[in-house]
Amino acid sequence: MEKVRGGTVNRLVVALDVENGERAIELVEKLRGRAGMFKIGKQLFTAEGPGIVRRIRDLGEQIFLDLKFHDIPNTVANAGIEAARLGVSIFNIHALGGSAMMRRTSEAVAETAAREGFTPPKILGVTVLTSHDQASLAEVGIERRLEDEVIGLARLCEAAGIDGVVASPREIVQIRTAVSRPGFVILVGGVRPAWAAKDDQMRVLTPAECVRAGADYLVVGRPIIAAADPVLAAQKILEEMELTTASDV
Repeated sequence: MEKVRGGTVNRLVVALDVENGERAIELVEKLRGRAGMFKIGKQLFTAEGPGIVRRIRDLGEQIFLDLKFHDIPNTVANAGIEAARLGVSIFNIHALGGSAMMRRTSEAVAETAAREGFTPPKILGVTVLTSHDQASLAEVGIERRLEDEVIGLARLCEAAGIDGVVASPREIVQIRTAVSRPGFVILVGGVRPAWAAKDDQMRVLTPAECVRAGADYLVVGRPIIAAADPVLAAQKILEEMELTTASDV
């Protein structure tokens, strides 16, 4: 991954939650060297298709494909293969799809990568969306405490052999305690600097708090892409992350 000023690893993933490829490419060109990775989610992928992944990849940037695959094991495994062939660095699947779905996807991607000679992406399991709270889980029949649901799904991801999880910042420490596998990746949304609005996020922390808790990647969207100066907003977040890392050495 790229380095930020001062030598710390750049964990910042900028969410390109925009309506078209032209705006996405404009943001990529502005934020290159500040973002360690760019996220392509449902809005942009639906508008532009796989071509936008190739365009950003061809600029030399790393991509997190955030499509949250959730289907029968064979369908998700085949979708994962195609995501891997696009050259993304990370893609995600819903942990609620179960261990068979996750295991089959991991195995299929690894087999395809070995056969076709490319580096497989990391596969992360989505635990509980950062917009959820206890009441919204109850609406869909999940009675377990929210934190227990996240930990249970994280352990399921570990057992299924995928690379890590997507979670809210508030569960980072609990996941690190519950999952013993070295290198288990935690990517967090719900990252909000103190100067930014929470929007529809429920379980949030600041960038500094996320780094201190042990997040590997921090996804930030609206506080950067909706800012009057996206470059300045990204730089402020990086500086906060860097100062936190430096103070912990």
